[in-house]
Amino acid sequence: MTDTAPGSVRIIGSLRTENGTGVVRMEDRFDTGIDDLWSALTDSGRLARWVAEVEGDLRPGGEFRAHFHTSGWEGTGRVEACEPPRHFVVVTKEVSLPYEEHFDVTLTPDGDQTILVLEDRGMPVDKLAAYGAGVQVHVEDLAAHVAGGERGDGGARWGELMPLYDDLAAKVDER
Repeated sequence: MTDTAPGSVRIIGSLRTENGTGVVRMEDRFDTGIDDLWSALTDSGRLARWVAEVEGDLRPGGEFRAHFHTSGWEGTGRVEACEPPRHFVVVTKEVSLPYEEHFDVTLTPDGDQTILVLEDRGMPVDKLAAYGAGVQVHVEDLAAHVAGGERGDGGARWGELMPLYDDLAAKVDER
């Protein structure tokens, strides 16, 4: 599970490019079973408690609208693939931006824990650090939620993580 203690700077993400766009990859282990983590990621009631208000059809082919609490992100999405409780892919489009993002999420049970791998693809390469820090904040809020806690101060945590993700982004080869 993610360490979210104040001042903690554990990085769970990596950054790279693919076909000229950015890719943020997060991997973390959660102290909960796969069905619980799946529910936290796909049930609109639970999503509202830790990351975003989501309205619409969250089944394969379905379309939805979302508003994220911490970042203020607002946009639309569609469910491209869904294989409960192990894998889903959603494509999102922020209202004010010209590009789509592709989120590919895989859950793997490991005893009483579950490993989450999330890849966010499609952002501009010059935004990789900001997206890396932001996605990690969301994953940490997910960890707090499944542990029975509340989401943290996203702005403060983003500020702590940005210098580290800036360093990672500076090392990315833009192929």
